[in-house]
Amino acid sequence: METTELKQLIVHGENSTVEFKERCDQEAIETAAAFANTSGGAILIGVSDNREITGITIGKETLRDVANRISQAIEPRILPEIQAIVLDGKSVLLIQISECRIKPVSVRGKCYKRVGNSNRVMSPQEIAQMHLESIGQTWDQLSVVSARSDDIDEQKIQWYLTRREANRNVTRLQDMNTTDLLRNIYCISEEETPTHAGILFFGKYPQKFFQNAQLRVVRFRGTSVTHSVIDRLDCSGALWEIVNAAEEFIRKNIRLLSLRGSKSFQRDDKFEYPVEALREAIINGLIHRNYQEPADVRVFIFDDRIEIINPGSFPEDVSPHKPIHRPVNPILSQLMYDVGFVERYGSGIKMMQRLCKEWENTVPRYELHPLETKIIFDSPIQDTTFVEIDDISEDLNERQKNAFSYAQKHGEIAKRQYMEINRVSHGIAYKELKDMINKGFLVMIGRGRATKYVRKLSD
Repeated sequence: METTELKQLIVHGENSTVEFKERCDQEAIETAAAFANTSGGAILIGVSDNREITGITIGKETLRDVANRISQAIEPRILPEIQAIVLDGKSVLLIQISECRIKPVSVRGKCYKRVGNSNRVMSPQEIAQMHLESIGQTWDQLSVVSARSDDIDEQKIQWYLTRREANRNVTRLQDMNTTDLLRNIYCISEEETPTHAGILFFGKYPQKFFQNAQLRVVRFRGTSVTHSVIDRLDCSGALWEIVNAAEEFIRKNIRLLSLRGSKSFQRDDKFEYPVEALREAIINGLIHRNYQEPADVRVFIFDDRIEIINPGSFPEDVSPHKPIHRPVNPILSQLMYDVGFVERYGSGIKMMQRLCKEWENTVPRYELHPLETKIIFDSPIQDTTFVEIDDISEDLNERQKNAFSYAQKHGEIAKRQYMEINRVSHGIAYKELKDMINKGFLVMIGRGRATKYVRKLSD
């Protein structure tokens, strides 16, 4: 590199490919590793952070010693190019680092990447993802070494083909056998070993190989995970089976609102959340998560919100405010698209926002952590003055407790519902509901068949 070029680098200051150091210390070695893990770069030894050329003493063995220090400290070893250059009468070392072909490299067990003009320690997810990208693979393309071809469910393949034809107009090829089909969609390897995507989408029992490939759905009474659990479900099976099971559970555990329009006395019923948006968030959690983390995807339903939590973070340069299509598991994304579970690539976040606005709910909000991503849907019902059943154990019998829980969860209960959940006669239901009114737990609204019993709010 020419002297004039070096002076221009110094004038422009440190950035993603340029670093200044007054001496070749541990930070300089970490920078070399960070450059090797990203796009390469240049380290100028003998230049201060404020761009002053301080110079260093260069002896006969200096270049070799510096090269050895860098190459021996970094695993796998890299070979830096080092030049001694005189700038304004002072000696400076120019260390040029090329991007490594196989990544990441590490220093004392830590992997660094260049972000702006600084080095950042990479997360386990970033390390795994960088390595796979460097060898031209993604996690869902890898083979499940302990799986065999008979771990794939033929009925699930037929379901996929039927859905793909209906949703994407892809005609089945009658002369293509199952093995060739699965190989074409990257669900088995050339050696006919199922891939991660193949097991998760078509496996007879995917959790045999991936225990964390499940989804836990929990309905809490109240607004915290410390409150009692009303209902729960551990969803397992293929990813698309998990989505369907979770949606069915959610529909049973969120409230149905009855609203009267401004132009009509007729009431319209709708759920407190747009279920399609919740479904989209669950699909995103399952196909974009980091399956190398031991945690599973969780859906927590509270009185005032729903939280969907998945292991892993957004890919680099992608955020809720900049939703670029850069799937962590592109094969799983494609399979979900084929069967119509994903409508358009890269549109999930915007679609959820649009659906919530149309529903007249607030748009989803995110809480980001290096190890997990949480999306939160706020309920339009913010009344959370719920009474714990344990606090009224002496005032109500077991049937009345069931009814009170139902009224808290759904906002109201009718006599017919009291009879169904407790399997009692009309007379007993009437008597025990009246007792709950007298004790101040419920309020009766309406007359005749339209009578409803509503939870009484605190004074």
